[in-house]
Amino acid sequence: METLVAKDLTLGYGEDVIIDALDIAIPKGEITVFIGGNGCGKSTLLRSLARLLKPKHGDVVLNGKDIAKIPTKDVAKQLAILPQSPTSPEGLTVEELVRQGRHPYKTMFKRWSPDDEQAVNEALEATNMMELKDRTVDSLSGGQRQRAWIAMTLAQGTDTILLDEPTTYLDMTHQIEILDLLFELNEKRNSTIVMVLHDLNLACRYAHHIVAIKDKKVYAQGKPEEIISGGLVNDVFQMKCDVMYDPMFGTPMCIPHGRGRCLIKQAVEEAKQQKMQPV
Repeated sequence: METLVAKDLTLGYGEDVIIDALDIAIPKGEITVFIGGNGCGKSTLLRSLARLLKPKHGDVVLNGKDIAKIPTKDVAKQLAILPQSPTSPEGLTVEELVRQGRHPYKTMFKRWSPDDEQAVNEALEATNMMELKDRTVDSLSGGQRQRAWIAMTLAQGTDTILLDEPTTYLDMTHQIEILDLLFELNEKRNSTIVMVLHDLNLACRYAHHIVAIKDKKVYAQGKPEEIISGGLVNDVFQMKCDVMYDPMFGTPMCIPHGRGRCLIKQAVEEAKQQKMQPV
């Protein structure tokens, strides 16, 4: 069963077409990652799936209904999106930010409710942000700040979460922290998570389903272990590499070719030099 489906989707800005006649289905309850070269349309596609960009042609279907015909608040109760590098007003606390996730449930006559309070507290607990709830967002580290924003999307109470490059500008420790958090949310809540990631090895490690985009269309999609190959990486990223299995996780791991300090080559050259020395 699919949560999000795009049918014959064409996207662009002005006269420029970024995605052309694309068909895609996002598996329900799984982690899907979009990969592809810079400017291939990954973020554009994500924005369209969240109804932030109107298609030039085609449709996006959310839980069996045309997303263009669903009222905005109803969309926000089913799907949350976290854009790349979001910003908040100066001085806003973590708790105040997370409370904004409950906005789709507000009406002129409905005040803050125990259900709203529970949703916020559960989101803070799930992201390990409860102890930081009174801190201002701008005082947090990069990883903490990203967890605060993810908490806000969780408070929104949707089954589907879209994230545009959630690990951008984070160091290795915080990248793994955020991806582990999202993996746990998928396992514990059966959340459908769709992400754009640049690190191909991390995409293979965390994704159940990968969608590779090239030339405005889906080049390949499926389980990482079924589609990731040296040929795919060369075609999609114009980069030669060897693909082997990660010894810890058993997922595909790409070893790119290129210049650099090669210890194996250095050892071979040193051995040759030793053999050439006169005795």
